[in-house]
Amino acid sequence: MDPRDLLTDLSRRLGAPAMDAALLGEGNTSVRDGDTMLVKASGAVLGDAEPGDFVRVDLAEALALISDDAAGDAEVAAVFDAVAAREGRRPSVEALLHVVLYEGTDARVIAHSHPTDVNALLCSQHSELLVAGGLFPDQLVVLGAHPLLVPYVDPGLKLARAVRDLLRAHIDRHGEAPGVVYLQNHGMFAIGSNPSQVLGMTAMAQKCARAIIGAQAVGGVRFMPEDEATRIVTRPDEQYRRALLAEGAR
Repeated sequence: MDPRDLLTDLSRRLGAPAMDAALLGEGNTSVRDGDTMLVKASGAVLGDAEPGDFVRVDLAEALALISDDAAGDAEVAAVFDAVAAREGRRPSVEALLHVVLYEGTDARVIAHSHPTDVNALLCSQHSELLVAGGLFPDQLVVLGAHPLLVPYVDPGLKLARAVRDLLRAHIDRHGEAPGVVYLQNHGMFAIGSNPSQVLGMTAMAQKCARAIIGAQAVGGVRFMPEDEATRIVTRPDEQYRRALLAEGAR
C-alpha cells in the first residue's frame, strides 16, 4: 500500500469517535519510508485525514537537529519551514519525537493519541500505575511488559531530547525497547510494525486505564505476580501471538 494511503486509513481509524483517542487536531501518525518518514502535518484532523495531510521529513536531518545542543526553537522553525516550502505544509510539532522513536526502536509505524481514560491517569497523582506491572495476560502480549513513562516535558525539541535519553536508559535496563511510551499530562505513543498493531495497542491501553481506574475505585489495583507476568511474555505460545500482531495478523 502507498504510504500516504496507509497513513490516511490509520489516521481516520485512530481519530474515529469510537476510539475516543483524538479530537480536532489532537494526535499524529507517521510511517517510516526508507531514510525519511511521512508524518501528519500540523493542524490536520486525524478523523478527516486525506493523503495530502502528510509531509515527508528527512530522518538524518532531524536527528542532527536533535543532537545539536546549540539548536533551539529558531533552528526547529527553520527546518520545519524548509519542509513546508517543499511539501506545502509544516510537520506536527511532535514530529521530532517520532524521529527519536524511529532511531531507537524497530518501529515502522507510530500512532500518537490522547485517549480519554489513559489521559485521566496521566493527569492524575497515580500515572505510574500504567507501568507498575501486569494486569492481565493480553495486556502483556499486546503492550509488552515494560512500557515507558515520561515526566511532563514541553513538546517539541526539549521533549524529543528527553525521550531519547530515557529510551536509551530503558533499553539498557530491560534489554528491549518499549512498545508504548506514556507522556505525563499529555498522551501516549504506540510503536509498532503496522497500522493494525498500533491501533490494537491504543485500544488495549484504553482498556488497561479503565481497569486501573475501576480497580482503584474498589480498593486498589492488584497486579499479577512478577514471575507470572514474566512467564506470559516468555511463553512460546504468547511469543507466537506477539509475532502475529507484529506481522499484522489478527
